[in-house]
Amino acid sequence: MQIVHIDSVFRVTPGTVPNYNKGNSLLEVLRLVEQTRLACDREWYLRSYLQYLFPFDYLELYGPQGEQSDIVDPTQQDIKTDFQKQNIKTFRVSSTTVVRGWVTTGDWTGPFLRLSYQAGPDSPLWKAKQSSPGPDIKLWLKVGQNAVQSLLKVPYNEMSHRYEIELWGYPGTDLSNRLGGSSREALDRGELQARNDLVHGSQSDFDRENLNDRDLRVIAADCTMHPILPLHLECAWADREMSAWDSNDGNNYHYEFNMILRGWDNFLSAGVSGHPHGGLGFLEYRNLLSNYGRFDKSGELQRELSPWNFDAFGKKDHAGTTEPFMAVNYMDLHILQPECGIGLHRHRDNLEAFLMMEGRGYMVVGDWCKMPNRERCFEVRTLRAGHLALLKGGKLHGLMNATDENISLFMFGGYD
Repeated sequence: MQIVHIDSVFRVTPGTVPNYNKGNSLLEVLRLVEQTRLACDREWYLRSYLQYLFPFDYLELYGPQGEQSDIVDPTQQDIKTDFQKQNIKTFRVSSTTVVRGWVTTGDWTGPFLRLSYQAGPDSPLWKAKQSSPGPDIKLWLKVGQNAVQSLLKVPYNEMSHRYEIELWGYPGTDLSNRLGGSSREALDRGELQARNDLVHGSQSDFDRENLNDRDLRVIAADCTMHPILPLHLECAWADREMSAWDSNDGNNYHYEFNMILRGWDNFLSAGVSGHPHGGLGFLEYRNLLSNYGRFDKSGELQRELSPWNFDAFGKKDHAGTTEPFMAVNYMDLHILQPECGIGLHRHRDNLEAFLMMEGRGYMVVGDWCKMPNRERCFEVRTLRAGHLALLKGGKLHGLMNATDENISLFMFGGYD
């Protein structure tokens, strides 16, 4: 798979250090999280399960230190111990944002999907129309394999100053009777819609007692909130008359929730083993990531090497092969104090794993190169105790402790 670097690199004058306290890119992503509005009141949503996509169309990296400062091509920045060259200086978000998660009405807990589009004279749709698109716009949407039969009407939200629509996978016809106040108002104006033709699944699909020795990848595979399968979205925006379009030059926009996050609720398979390895009693297990046994072709721990990548032995003469394993050359324990964050940075070459031992934080992952099958996005999820996030080579990532308590991490992988 060919990946292409398309960004800018900011040259840092030798002998100086970037000011990470000003315009920090990690805080900018969290500001986008804070500004995100949902259709209903907070109690409807399982807040720890909210997941965000913030597409971006421009990225600027800090360049290397010292004598390497003039090497602005990231494919040639080969000094592994120069961590400055990994850090993200700034980025520019594009017009669409996406949120998914679990929502509950009391006796039903299922998935929702929310799409939001930029309003105002700077939006691509306004520019294409050369005037305001009006009080509502249209959306063509495909969720997984399910596409709309007719375009969705997306109203303008005066609270967020964006065009926004939220789709629930609610299976009944009585959603209006379950809502009240501002939540019912969102339904009445079309911001909230029950669309189980597009948004599928239920949290009960993944009840633990039904999962013993089963491959989670084939259970409720079309669930919009599947614990481990990526969710691919395709969309295009139009004005209400469909005379002007923002459709990525006719190619449509492709977005994907694809963070590799595993833990007690996110696993390949689970089961119970008696007398484990000749021991005593019963052990309950969860396969989190695997390249062996029935998962030997999963490819989850492998990486595709581009010509400019170092292989596991620090060499570039590998002729673009595949490594079917994860190379580990460090293991660290970290304590992040309140309001401490690991800044957004890239790993050009190697894989890295974050295991949350105590506490919770916002995990941010994104592509530093343009991938052929999706737009680049920052994906944000809550990393809770027992969760493991795996970062493939070529992924941007960062972690923020936004709580008032310390959090503890175990990290392992290969330095780049």
